[in-house]
Amino acid sequence: MNERRDDLQEIIDKALEEMAAEEGEGFEPQTCNLADFCRRTGLTRSTARTIKAHGFRVLPHGNSGRKAETTVLTGHTGLVDDLLGKGVTNSQAIYERLVGQGYHGGLTSVKAYVAAHMDLVPARRRTVAPQGSRGQRFRTGPGEAYQMDWGFVTVVGPGVAESRIACFAMVCHHCGSSYVEFFPNARQENLLIGMVHAFMTMGVPDEVLTDNMKSVVVRRDLDGRPVWQRDYAEFMGCVGFRTRLCKPRHPLTKGKVERLIRFVKDNFLAGRDLADITALNEDAALWCAEQAGRWRRAVACVPAEEHEAACRAAARELVVTEEVALWLCPRRRITFDGFVSYEGRRFGVPWWYERRDCRVSREGRYLHIYSDDLSRELVAHAVTWDRRDSWCEGQWADAQPEELPSQPVTTPIAQVELSTGKPAFAKFDFGRRA
Repeated sequence: MNERRDDLQEIIDKALEEMAAEEGEGFEPQTCNLADFCRRTGLTRSTARTIKAHGFRVLPHGNSGRKAETTVLTGHTGLVDDLLGKGVTNSQAIYERLVGQGYHGGLTSVKAYVAAHMDLVPARRRTVAPQGSRGQRFRTGPGEAYQMDWGFVTVVGPGVAESRIACFAMVCHHCGSSYVEFFPNARQENLLIGMVHAFMTMGVPDEVLTDNMKSVVVRRDLDGRPVWQRDYAEFMGCVGFRTRLCKPRHPLTKGKVERLIRFVKDNFLAGRDLADITALNEDAALWCAEQAGRWRRAVACVPAEEHEAACRAAARELVVTEEVALWLCPRRRITFDGFVSYEGRRFGVPWWYERRDCRVSREGRYLHIYSDDLSRELVAHAVTWDRRDSWCEGQWADAQPEELPSQPVTTPIAQVELSTGKPAFAKFDFGRRA
């Protein structure tokens, strides 16, 4: 086998050996023919003179081993170190954060810096699970099936107070187009709202793949068939799709959505600060559109283009009828003081609305309160995401109702007549002395 010997010192030594073999025992390298030496080595005459002056030895470059004092990452390493200290090692996620901070370099420099500073990443214990049995992945055609699941994220608020928010994720099983939305909790009403929003964006498939979450299935009967949750069964009949249950954390059936949730945590949420859920959902929509516009090696296509060309044509468009609109506006009971509770906050309802129930819907930074039959909008509140109550104009009547005692009054107290004068000034009453 021919070995490639392209090192300059090896080339020089080989050329001198050949010239010595031709000249015989009296060969002196310093008296060799410089033109012949250049022909054998391919060097220029000036370079050959320099090498000859150094005894035909290749000296290292003067800047060899030295590092530049300033690089494209100078001034941005603090952000990278902070992300590494939080356990963020995804170079693409770090690069996107740097671009937002004014970084003008490339991704390769970020990868090299991350690889050289992995000691900043806190150590964590990892457990290796057994591989288990092999099997063929579940495959579907365009627009036939979507996968959905919940993910949860811990939010550290002011004063190191921790809370938890839920991440709803839905992905097309065929092309990988995704939809991500965040909610304060994983209640069933938020699940149905997220599904409607995803269907409005991606279309309605024939079936949805999910695991055995409580808001979807209650139990299984004696024959092993699922007993659907009552509201979810009504929702399936209203929108028009089927549901297939899968094993939890089973990559062969619904691994795309589980990988999507992990990708959201490692890429989108890595090192991100949360102002409120509204702003987070706006950023999530832009992030999903950006990821769908990139070439995906796993599906050998650009998800956005494939979904628009094949999956969207096979799926059905969601028509927002009155029945569908009811799922977007969950019902709320009005309290005795004229408030409704939604996402952990209380919002006022006008007093002239006489019914006990109403419906609410949050669209962006505004909460709309409707009548129970959605025939009229009662009031709209600006969502400020604090815990203070939000009042509305006309929430209470001008003549406030009076509460009368429901039990006999048994505690008596006495009332005395107030004196007309001030006893402390009685000694200055000079007219009485006269």
